[in-house]
Amino acid sequence: MNQKEFLAQVTPIQDRLYRLAKRLLVSEDEAQDATQEILIKLWSNRKKIKKLRSIEAFAVTMTKNYCYDKLKAKSSSNLQLVHSNYEDQHYNTVKASENNDSVNWVLKLMKELPEQQRLILHMRDVEQYSNSEIAKELDLNETAVRVTLSRARKTIREQLLKKHNYGIK
Repeated sequence: MNQKEFLAQVTPIQDRLYRLAKRLLVSEDEAQDATQEILIKLWSNRKKIKKLRSIEAFAVTMTKNYCYDKLKAKSSSNLQLVHSNYEDQHYNTVKASENNDSVNWVLKLMKELPEQQRLILHMRDVEQYSNSEIAKELDLNETAVRVTLSRARKTIREQLLKKHNYGIK
């Protein structure tokens, strides 16, 4: 099949292929690209075209498949979970277990603190006393309470980071 024969058979269906591609892909640019790709494939398979009963049916099928492939590739890169009522129970269980483990570690680390740091940290973070109330209760300067509380929190933070970063680096 030479170029003139090919053009004589393909030119009448070119507009239909474009409209089909535009309907499936929506974008004019993508539809033009798809049509051009199909015409190139038809040209490269021009020897097989002679054996076909309907070039139009073959070209339409090729266009649909090409467009579906483009849409599938595009949607897989933009895939998102759209159900707002979906809740992963496994994730919640794991997260709850991790939180419980962290709380247990903090309690363990609090027991290892010096007596005054442990007491001030417990009064401030667990019992929600203010710094001035803790100072009055323990007969300390309010600045000393802030410093002791800061040191206790720093010790616990460092120990937790050491535990969580174990094996990293």
